[in-house]
Amino acid sequence: MRVGLLRAVGAATAVYGLVVAARPELLAKPSGLVDDDGRTAPATRIALRPLAWRDAASGLAILCAPRDGTALRTAALVRIAADFGDAALLGASLPGRGTRRKAVAVSLGWGALSVVGLLATGRED
Repeated sequence: MRVGLLRAVGAATAVYGLVVAARPELLAKPSGLVDDDGRTAPATRIALRPLAWRDAASGLAILCAPRDGTALRTAALVRIAADFGDAALLGASLPGRGTRRKAVAVSLGWGALSVVGLLATGRED
């Protein structure tokens, strides 16, 4: 397991989650969930905030878990499930083919980083 890589993913995820919780438009705009004027509807803002808090919580779990043992592995698996779930759901539901492709690529990329961190062997971080 590459603890340093997992911790970096956790930190980035936690920060991103907190920022999006405060400003949901940062996720809404690249996801195509804005109106023609680029504004995020109140209902969309409400719907995105729980996702942001999920990301913040899962990232913090990765950061706070002990270096070895099941807690870090479990936190990483939760993060992987969230990222791969996002890829499947957003890839099937976001407006616009290009938007869906980008969302899938980003979600799979972050999930893959966690998979690598979890499965990598060799020198310990």
